[in-house]
Amino acid sequence: MKKAVVLLSGGLDSTTALYLAKSEGYEVYSICFDYGQRHDKEIQCAKNIAEKAGVKDHVLVKTNMDAWGGSALTDKNIDIPEGDKNREGIPITYVPARNMIFLAYAASYAEVVGAQDIFIGVSQVDYSGYVDCRQEFIEAMENAINLGTVCAAVEGKKIKVRAPFMYMTKTQEVELGMSLGVDYSDTWTCYNGDEQPCGTCDSCLLRIKAFKEAGSKDPLKYKEV
Repeated sequence: MKKAVVLLSGGLDSTTALYLAKSEGYEVYSICFDYGQRHDKEIQCAKNIAEKAGVKDHVLVKTNMDAWGGSALTDKNIDIPEGDKNREGIPITYVPARNMIFLAYAASYAEVVGAQDIFIGVSQVDYSGYVDCRQEFIEAMENAINLGTVCAAVEGKKIKVRAPFMYMTKTQEVELGMSLGVDYSDTWTCYNGDEQPCGTCDSCLLRIKAFKEAGSKDPLKYKEV
């Protein structure tokens, strides 16, 4: 059976990517990261999602990106901003080089288990402007992975970094997920880690908009919606 590593954060995007990989016949190995983020809600969601989806293996990688901060997601002294459609520039919720680090770990994992595909749920259509969610970055990382792994550089077994939602709107992604049978009540999208998602951060606003446009009811209950 063909194998794939799926970056699984426990959020909407990564969960949809996992179910897409399964629908395409992959044996899935999921990888989640405790990188020093301000809450662990998504980590627990990822574990539950992996168990429910029946992945072959699920690993949790611990790093300490909060050691240098630089993001509202890793530095509790920086407040999570409310979503702002008119904001210019990169939001403070950007975690420096996060996807670069994540994909490097995923490549190592893929080489060990013999997977030639890595799924990541990034998009450059409905997103907050993060530079590591763009097609150019994904292509560059794929090239680096295939230059720096024995399976690709020596054995000719190249690894493909797949970003299936790169040019999809969040609405289209939700529609796809619903058709794949994703239970979005298992997911967590909010940047905050309270009992209920805030409904006001960028991530919540993108999710709320997507479910509304898809004509589906979001199973999560929001504080401010």
